[in-house]
Amino acid sequence: MAREGAGAVPTSEPVAIIGMACRFPGANDIDAFWRLLEAGESAVIEGVPGSGVGRIGELFPDADVQSEACRFGAYLDEIDQFDASFFRISPIEAQMLDPQQRMMLETSWQALEDAGIDPDGLAGSRTGVYAGISNNEYRNLILDTSATAEPAASLYSVTGTSFNTAIGRVAFALGLQGPALAVDTACSSSLVAVHQAVVGLQRQEADLALAGGVHAILSGRLLEMRANAGMLAPDGRCKTFDAAANGYVRGEGCGILVLKRLSDAEADGDRIWAVVRGAALNQDGASPGLTVPSGPAQQQVIVDALARADIEAGAVDYVEAHGTGTPVGDPIEAEATGTAYSQGRDRPLLIGSVKTNLGHLEAAAGSAALIKVALAMKHGVIPRHLNYREPNPAIPWERLPLQVTAEPTEWPIAGDRPPLAGISGFGWSGTNAHVVLEGYGAPEGTPGASGSAAGAARPVELLLPPPAEGKEEAASPARATRLLPLSGKSDGAVRDLASLYLEWLDDRSGELEAPGGDAILADMAWTASVGRSQLGNRAGVPFRDAASLREALTTVVEGEHEPGAGTATKVAFAYTGQASQWVGMGAALY
Repeated sequence: MAREGAGAVPTSEPVAIIGMACRFPGANDIDAFWRLLEAGESAVIEGVPGSGVGRIGELFPDADVQSEACRFGAYLDEIDQFDASFFRISPIEAQMLDPQQRMMLETSWQALEDAGIDPDGLAGSRTGVYAGISNNEYRNLILDTSATAEPAASLYSVTGTSFNTAIGRVAFALGLQGPALAVDTACSSSLVAVHQAVVGLQRQEADLALAGGVHAILSGRLLEMRANAGMLAPDGRCKTFDAAANGYVRGEGCGILVLKRLSDAEADGDRIWAVVRGAALNQDGASPGLTVPSGPAQQQVIVDALARADIEAGAVDYVEAHGTGTPVGDPIEAEATGTAYSQGRDRPLLIGSVKTNLGHLEAAAGSAALIKVALAMKHGVIPRHLNYREPNPAIPWERLPLQVTAEPTEWPIAGDRPPLAGISGFGWSGTNAHVVLEGYGAPEGTPGASGSAAGAARPVELLLPPPAEGKEEAASPARATRLLPLSGKSDGAVRDLASLYLEWLDDRSGELEAPGGDAILADMAWTASVGRSQLGNRAGVPFRDAASLREALTTVVEGEHEPGAGTATKVAFAYTGQASQWVGMGAALY
């Protein structure tokens, strides 16, 4: 029996998710991730050990593997690719850098850009970094080589394969001076990291936070050990809550969220994906076995999270389950979830798990779950839960108010209240986390209402001369032409960015042709100007509308408009001896 929110009081400040980025199997960004979810696709692939082809062929050089489960996994494309020079990392150090550290750097940068925040502009700020990471297989690969015989390689192999430096490196690269914490609670790591970030913001330890998790599969031996232990599904399908559930499929990826106190996010006009209303952690304690889940502990962490969120259990629409698809874990989680959310409920509680799409991302699993739910809230649709054909008979469905989302389901909204969801993450060492997430709709007329100009109310410093004495300041005329700034650390990067903007125009062609399309373009140009780092190689793209923007971007992509780069120069003013045009005119220049 769960205690009534023991030790849990409503949090003093909800926390907004203002930016998101991901690199998941089959989805290198959040738009691609939503397309995968919306289509009901699985990113799990099958390979041939000993073939030398693909990730499975690389992980298993020999064909002799003891378990069929080793043939399956959800892997990232080009996990070895990394733009080291972008982060001022030398080639020898980059070689010793765990791919998990590389993904943390790139995905954190992308998440800040999604939030409309210039990453370079955060240097010296109280921005925290909290991330789950629990796999150091790259260190074992390095130790199996002779590369560590060189002094530099030896040093870089230590810093490049440690959990603490994976998080500290993000803070170092961006000059962040808030807390930087690496979290290892196995499968619940990234959700625990989000909890810690929320607490850090509420305690004023940070004003902004990057939170999430990362996981990479680099050792076939460790994968085979899990398969031989009976943890993995021999058919390569995670069948959460199904009668045929027989294990999970391993996956890899990285998900990062940008968090800010809700009051600050609203004041700054940030685009808000969703709001963390409450979160809680606990431990299984003495369960039937170290890795056997505790139903009472799982139920209690849900009750505590609801109490901290000050939300009634019956008001929650959907739960994103941990849902590993194991014969032991699924019935325990279903019982705990259904019981905790049964209070005051007069309708089914919808439930599903992203592990049926991506496999189990382990330390990054919670970040995938959170991003999925935030996207579902924005789109108003809960994606299909895959591989569910026959309800697991070990789960008392007739007694529990649970309904698996076996088909895409319109988000059930009662009245004018926002969507509400719970997200669970349960670590195999016994650390449990639960987050209560609420949808967000900016009030009409507020800076964040359009969702396109992230941070539209943040102060921007402009140095303008004062109006002539005795004259009113003239109103600015409506702009016929706008400028889209493109920048990168190479000419090729600028052209790649232009290609991404062309894709953006394609994806939003319907919105841009509809009334209000000009405002979307204006918002986009604003964010590109003040919410992006302006790097050394640049191109300015003037445009009047979507058609002229497409034409100008195409010239950049095709190389007709060469990006320019040059050393910054000092500006000098030469005066001809004429008198000032108004009192104090010269002072405004300094």
